[in-house]
Amino acid sequence: MDLIIRGGTIIDGSGGLPFTGDVGLEGGVISAVGDCPGNATQEIDATGCIVTPGFVDIHTHFDGQATWDPYLSPSSHHGVTSLVMGNCGVGFAPARPGDAEHDWLIGLLEGVEDIPGTALAEGLRWDWESFPDYLDALERRRLAVDVGAQVPHAALRAYVMGERGADATAHASQDEIDTMRRLTREALEAGAMGFTTSRTYVHRTRSGETIGTYRASTDEVLGVAAALGDAGRGVMQLITDAYLSDDPDFRDSEMELLGGLARSTGRPLSFTVQQPDIAADRWRELFDFIEIANRDGLDIKAQVAPRPIGVLLGYQGSLNPFTFCRAFRPVSRLPLEAKVEALRDPALRRALLDEHPQTEHYMVGFDCWPWERLFPLSDPPNYEPAPEDSVAALAQAAGVSPLEFVYDYLLTDGGQAMLYCPLQNFAAGNLDVVRDMLTFPHSIIGLSDAGAHCGVVCDASFPTTTLSLWGGKRQRGEGLPLEFLVNRLTRRNAEQVGWLDRGLLRPGLLADVNVIDLAQLDCRAPHIVHDLPAGGRRLVQEATGYRYTIKRGEVTFENGVATGALPGTLVRGATTA
Repeated sequence: MDLIIRGGTIIDGSGGLPFTGDVGLEGGVISAVGDCPGNATQEIDATGCIVTPGFVDIHTHFDGQATWDPYLSPSSHHGVTSLVMGNCGVGFAPARPGDAEHDWLIGLLEGVEDIPGTALAEGLRWDWESFPDYLDALERRRLAVDVGAQVPHAALRAYVMGERGADATAHASQDEIDTMRRLTREALEAGAMGFTTSRTYVHRTRSGETIGTYRASTDEVLGVAAALGDAGRGVMQLITDAYLSDDPDFRDSEMELLGGLARSTGRPLSFTVQQPDIAADRWRELFDFIEIANRDGLDIKAQVAPRPIGVLLGYQGSLNPFTFCRAFRPVSRLPLEAKVEALRDPALRRALLDEHPQTEHYMVGFDCWPWERLFPLSDPPNYEPAPEDSVAALAQAAGVSPLEFVYDYLLTDGGQAMLYCPLQNFAAGNLDVVRDMLTFPHSIIGLSDAGAHCGVVCDASFPTTTLSLWGGKRQRGEGLPLEFLVNRLTRRNAEQVGWLDRGLLRPGLLADVNVIDLAQLDCRAPHIVHDLPAGGRRLVQEATGYRYTIKRGEVTFENGVATGALPGTLVRGATTA
């Protein structure tokens, strides 16, 4: 054999109980599981570690980064060996040649996913026009992970409808719908994983315009998605405001559309479900709909997160409590050191503290800054913080206002200190709702948004949290069995997108493996780096406890450090075992 992993606790991805044994790898596939006598070219002693399949992340936004970063970090730091991008209807193909459409797509991703436009402008090669061209371009890249790509509705709509495609009030003609359907089928037959769309007001372009697909007609969405039925392949993913709205009529109309999509295409469909404070029980109603739909033979699942969707605030990121103050604008684009020096000026401090109460602020889900929901970010992060750890409580204990506390706290550590705000899935101040979502029979773990929200969110570490928090370190409630969690990170996600050659430790399947010291497994605090093209800024987050990550039989990471091996590739569509 090429490599034998010896003596680890094998959690094979099936959901079955752990057992102690060996895993043998040969020729890029698993050759034996259990007992591997004899020798190998390389051996790994996994005593005291768990051995799992490589993780599968089905909700990322690496569509641009995949064209310049072979490691797809930070996902690859968290045991991910396969990922799917092109979610939520946004991406970079198809795209007509020319600066105008390229600039619009960059502006869309900059606004919707907080990816620096300068980095995209510098990094994207645009050596494609059609979606099949884009797949060919990806296949020419050498990667540390496998990637699959979905057809994004917003890019497709702009390609077919021109400027009208970017207008959320514009209706596609029947000819335009037919063209989008044809192009989607061509993409699926070339290897696209599926079709995605966005129906949320939260998704806006760099200039603040609502994404063009926001209120696409039922005829348009059903018409384009019909390509999945035509091709007999692919999955559908979308985000809708149904979980954000307290309007029951709107909820019902959106669920009727989702049911129609699953019924007419006959293909798997998944959509975002979270718990916002403004509609704290809506997720339960959506789960009721999903349960009934599956009982009726439809394949509909909720994409859920293993922790809160957490916003990170700081002077070096995209957002802080003073971002919208006029007095902050002159210093907002300064290098961090100069910004910190300026903010330590008592005159500027007083100006910002005085102006802040009169400034209109924007934070999704809240009318004002929720001091009781802001927490100093620790290392490792605490993703289920207690009320006594909040800014409100700490400020009261210090005898200052929350605003004063925040201003001064964010200046610590040379201005690198951050605040954590659990934005969704935290209405009750704990993660009991998240546990209910994870254990729902028709849910899948997604929503990491890896590759996006570069200056305000860093949820690519979801896999690590899933195992570390729910697998033993949760202190404010009940955890979950490791075999359940590993299944949700591996085989369950792989099956959702039709990748049947991975996600299990079984002879004949891909040799994608993690060797993990569970006692040491944890996330490190996110931090800002400037390693995107053109010096673009982004949040990254490392992890501890990953001893080895193996992709197609090659060790790609050892103790969190890349080995330089790049055995990953584009995966075209579904795969067989």
